[in-house]
Amino acid sequence: MGGTSNRVEDFSHVINLEPTLPTLDSNIPPFEIHKVPLPPNKTTFQSLKQRLSEVFFPDDPLHQFKGQTCFRKIVLAIQYLFPIFQWGPDYSLNLLKSDVISGLTIASLAIPQGISYAKLANLPPIIGLYSSFVPPLVYAVLGSSRDLAVGPVSIASLVMGSMLREMVSPSKDPMLYLQLAFTSTFFAGVFQASLGLLRLGFIVDFLSKPTLIGFMSGAAIIVSLQQLKGLLGIVHFTTKMGLIPVMISAIKRENEWAWQTILMGLCFLAFLLIARHISLRNPKLFWVSAAAPLTSVVLSTFIVFIFKAQAHGIQIIGHLQKGLNPPSVNMLFFSGPYLALAVKTGLITGILSLTEGIAVGRTFASLKNYQVDGNKEMMAIGLMNMAGSCTSCYVTTGSFSRSAVNYNAGSRTAVSNIVMASTVLITLLFLMPLFYYTPNVILAAIIITAVFGLIDIGALVCLWRVDKLDFLACLGALVGVLFLSVSTGLSIAVGISLFKILMHVTRPNTVILGNVPGTASYRDMGQYREAQRVPALLIIRVESPIYFANSTYLHERILRWVREEEDRAQAMKENSIKCIVLDMAAVTSIDTSGMEALLELKKILEKRSIQLVMANPVGGVTEKLHRSKAIETLGSSCLYMTVGEAVASVSSEFKEKV
Repeated sequence: MGGTSNRVEDFSHVINLEPTLPTLDSNIPPFEIHKVPLPPNKTTFQSLKQRLSEVFFPDDPLHQFKGQTCFRKIVLAIQYLFPIFQWGPDYSLNLLKSDVISGLTIASLAIPQGISYAKLANLPPIIGLYSSFVPPLVYAVLGSSRDLAVGPVSIASLVMGSMLREMVSPSKDPMLYLQLAFTSTFFAGVFQASLGLLRLGFIVDFLSKPTLIGFMSGAAIIVSLQQLKGLLGIVHFTTKMGLIPVMISAIKRENEWAWQTILMGLCFLAFLLIARHISLRNPKLFWVSAAAPLTSVVLSTFIVFIFKAQAHGIQIIGHLQKGLNPPSVNMLFFSGPYLALAVKTGLITGILSLTEGIAVGRTFASLKNYQVDGNKEMMAIGLMNMAGSCTSCYVTTGSFSRSAVNYNAGSRTAVSNIVMASTVLITLLFLMPLFYYTPNVILAAIIITAVFGLIDIGALVCLWRVDKLDFLACLGALVGVLFLSVSTGLSIAVGISLFKILMHVTRPNTVILGNVPGTASYRDMGQYREAQRVPALLIIRVESPIYFANSTYLHERILRWVREEEDRAQAMKENSIKCIVLDMAAVTSIDTSGMEALLELKKILEKRSIQLVMANPVGGVTEKLHRSKAIETLGSSCLYMTVGEAVASVSSEFKEKV
């Protein structure tokens, strides 16, 4: 608070801070103190209805039903629940042509990725193809995004695989592991659909973007390192997910390294990375990276078949069952010792997949200038996973890589998902024997390439430059995933996000305001160096609601401001403080604890002969102050419409006393 004093030199300047507005009546004085009115009176039911509407229905989803006939309301309701009926009647051959091209393009990426991600989740490869068939069909009917390409994703696959493997071995007890995967998927779907039905999507927002960047970057690194098993041809590899155990296991198993596998893996990995780089440099060549995975599978399978490479140490996928998704309702369980594990895994993978799916959908919707309903998306993704759990599928959502390819390929509607699912159907029925000789090393290379884009170095640098606390949150999640475990890293990410919220809630910002010369504006003196102090006044802006979580802190912080300002005034030999003006413009609400803190603050200031007034109170705060009778203690003249009026009025009183 020390340093050069910026202050208004005399009260006459203060009194004329409010500009004189031109009026038709010259008898109206140039300055007038306006009364702060109460908002319109509302019943308890009306207030509760408005509050709940703001929390759960901020987008007013029922506005389209107003003023419509009964029949029209039924049609609108069907279109709202099933968006396919909204755009379906206007579908044309031109749209179909675009969707067929984009659907076939993403199918070429979805098939090898589906097989790869299933192995990442420690599931049979065929489960990845099953999960690329049924869920896209369900989403095409229920989803509101035109560009979202649905299927298995790397992060959800990794988290599910790591969490389930902690208690059940996929190799020793594969049937139980499969049951857990399907049951976890069911609970993930129930959780996701419930969030959408109850319109609780804001819960997902508790995962801040910085923590997600750190978590996904760490998970991408772990996913890549886990692929050393396939890339080096190691047979016995650690089941742990930490950075150190994975590296130790890779080094200790040096005797299992197969040079043939390493050579093939590095060649195809370089091919995939070059294809990705070409597409990034020239978006018109998106098809290069989209076709690269399937091309790699075809070429590597042909090489293994021609040269009998499986006899020389290159591991292959082997037999994959032909046919449609078998029903798996009988494999779901809702009791027993592993139920808690299934529920926990379902909740965590459900949150992650939901966050990714909605973020991807909104990203591409903004590029095409249309809106995606978050709650409808939650219900669509949830019902999609519930249906998938009953048809031998595991957790699916919108994939960023496949959605980007879908967007660049010119998709127009969700029919592209239907085309992709149809292509997968043909593969399941007729082409499965072709994958027999596909080497595992190719799947490892595909996974590494797919997750490579999740490591966002640019975002880390930006976080460091913009917000050090966000960078620490990101770093905490990254370190947790790398050195502890994926689930622990996610817990750290959630914990850091909640800690940030608590910090902002319990320690809100307060600033000292000064008058900008020549204007009626009062601004933060730390930001506006030209702002001047008003003699004998201390203007403080509170930038947060005042309630039980922060009322004590604000009470103590304001008194500290007073003490520091008095010390500064004494050192500068200026007038002592006579009044505190609280700018309440940013105080959106106040509770009983907050009002008690204001009353206690007034008592303390009165003992020190300091007046307390408030400016810019919002309607809700004004209403509560009157209803609680706190205004009687604070004084009916303590409320002002603007800081300028408060300063002018109080300064005028001081001048009269002088």
